[in-house]
Amino acid sequence: MHGSLTRYRIMAYIVGVLLLLLVFVHIPLRYVWETETPIATIHGWVFMVYLVTVLDLSLRCKWQLFPRTFLIMAAGTVPFFSFYAEHKATGWARQSMAAGSAPVSGTGPAPADN
Repeated sequence: MHGSLTRYRIMAYIVGVLLLLLVFVHIPLRYVWETETPIATIHGWVFMVYLVTVLDLSLRCKWQLFPRTFLIMAAGTVPFFSFYAEHKATGWARQSMAAGSAPVSGTGPAPADN
């Protein structure tokens, strides 16, 4: 699950930065100065990868599809929100990992015979 969390965190940062570039660089260049940039296309493709990484993390952590997974997926469409969602999702995933790795009483390894 650690690999899934790392992949998600990397994609959340990349999508967040690309979305900021899209809103604050691409849109003004396109509509004010009529200059085209590839930022919108790149963000679109990277966003699809982001959705897959969110779904992967969600399935591994056994989160509900709605509202948690859906809101984390939607975070890539609102500027600055992907950074906040990444912070919250990382905390939830770490709680899930801690709960999954803690042995249940009575199911640990058998004591060694001396």
